[in-house]
Amino acid sequence: MPQTLSSTSMFTPCGFSPHLHTSKEGEQGGLIFQDGNLTSASLDALIQHLIPTTDYYPEKAYIFTFLLSSRLFIEPHELLSRVCHKCIEQQRLDDPVLDKARIRKFGPKILQLLTEWTETFPYDFQEERMIGHLKDMIHRIAPCDEAYWKKMNQLLQALNQKLATLSHGQEGIVKISTAVSDKLVAFKTKPPSIQREILSVCSDPYTLAQQLTHVELTCFSEQKKTSNLEAYVKWFNRLCYLVATEICMPAKKKQRAQVIEFFIDVARECFNIGNFNSLMAIISGMNMSPVSRLKKTWSKVKTAKFFILEHQMDPTGNFYNYRTALRGAAHRSLTAHSNREKIVIPFFSLLIKDIYFLNEGCANRLPNGHVNFEKFLELAKQVGEFITWKQVECPFEQDPNIIHYLHTAPIFTEDGLYLASYESESPENQTEKDRWKSLRM
Repeated sequence: MPQTLSSTSMFTPCGFSPHLHTSKEGEQGGLIFQDGNLTSASLDALIQHLIPTTDYYPEKAYIFTFLLSSRLFIEPHELLSRVCHKCIEQQRLDDPVLDKARIRKFGPKILQLLTEWTETFPYDFQEERMIGHLKDMIHRIAPCDEAYWKKMNQLLQALNQKLATLSHGQEGIVKISTAVSDKLVAFKTKPPSIQREILSVCSDPYTLAQQLTHVELTCFSEQKKTSNLEAYVKWFNRLCYLVATEICMPAKKKQRAQVIEFFIDVARECFNIGNFNSLMAIISGMNMSPVSRLKKTWSKVKTAKFFILEHQMDPTGNFYNYRTALRGAAHRSLTAHSNREKIVIPFFSLLIKDIYFLNEGCANRLPNGHVNFEKFLELAKQVGEFITWKQVECPFEQDPNIIHYLHTAPIFTEDGLYLASYESESPENQTEKDRWKSLRM
């Protein structure tokens, strides 16, 4: 199988390189460094390191890492208040007569910092207090250069547009989530047909893999609030159950085998595209008990390709094979010349699990009270990669009919799947017979 794929490093309890703990330590302005990497500091020192001066501007990676992690220690509005207060103090912006030459050197840098903040974490600025701090800062520096007014207006317009887009994306995800949750069905016996089957809507595995990628990138698009996370989980579960429903529904063994082979090919195309979330959902659907028990059906399937895909997503060794494939896809994305090659859609549940355990498994503060910045560098690395991946524009043409089917086609509940499975291939042991009897009652 072509290894065209994948992403982040093998996850370890804190995800840090061993060499960080074996080399000489240095301190600069209250910041502790090892091998040139910032590893810890007091919160005050980290805030000071964020603030630009006439001859200093923080590295972009530091800005992202600190703004991402700082909310564990201080509310965004309080952080911005402290940043602005320190700027006012250090640049003497309260003086009756301003040093215009100095402020012309400082002004573009504070505007750049505020721009990066609004672009990267726009949700922070839904609070009026945040906007108030922005406007206060511009009022203090604008007398030295009228161009600052224009730049601030551009910043605010871009922020308003971003917030409006995020709000629209949130509404769209909630609508999709609602549509998904309303389409579960259960029957006491398998009906002749509850829907058009997938093969009548799309018979080309590559096309379906492309449309699944469309859905994934849409779910990715603006993933911030808990409801969005829930919507993403619902989508994964829906795809699992849709695959199982499509396999269990056909009356004839030959047709069921054909559907299984179709989804194997779809999963392989998802792998090649770099869409690991759909790949895992499809494999999970085919491994559900109502599907896996259909031994007569599986005997008609060429399973070699399926076993290769299962091997790629094997959870053994903390998903070692998947993580290796993900790193390959991430590398391809970094060197890509087209959006097609940039696509990386990680197995979402595992990504969230990694971030959760990294956050829970490592202390936010060290015994001396310092912020454990080494931990936040690793968090920022994982979150930053995800942000980069979700910004990729889907290169595939959208097929509204297929997308609509994926979101709205009725799917069996777990009981419905078992009933359909037993109708397809009769229970083989007493446990299955008892369950079938119970379900029919």
